[in-house]
Amino acid sequence: MLRGLVLDYAGVLTDPDAADLLAAVDALRERGIRTALLSNADGGAGRGGLARHFDAFVFSGEVGIAKPDPRVFRLTAERLGLPVTGCVMVDDSRANVDGATAAGMVGVHHTSVADTLAELSALFPA
Repeated sequence: MLRGLVLDYAGVLTDPDAADLLAAVDALRERGIRTALLSNADGGAGRGGLARHFDAFVFSGEVGIAKPDPRVFRLTAERLGLPVTGCVMVDDSRANVDGATAAGMVGVHHTSVADTLAELSALFPA
């Protein structure tokens, strides 16, 4: 059962329609889905304004492991308190999605907010 949602920052949450995606994240959190932001950034940039949307933050510069290394996806699932197989990773990089699936997550290749929202609706039905 899918109980976790992990989002990339650059390319996903920097999308012009990211507010719609964050609204979906909030709705999923209200249903008990755990959420994390996983970024290859050096550190906590972006953490402040996004803190209310996410249960965990993982920055490659802080943990010393970068996407697409499967270990960073396993670490993120661990920080959410979930098995890696219970998480969905949304990233605009195909290589990062491949890394997530290699670790055991369900991968969603973000190309637009509308397409990602449609995929998330199918993965996390109401």
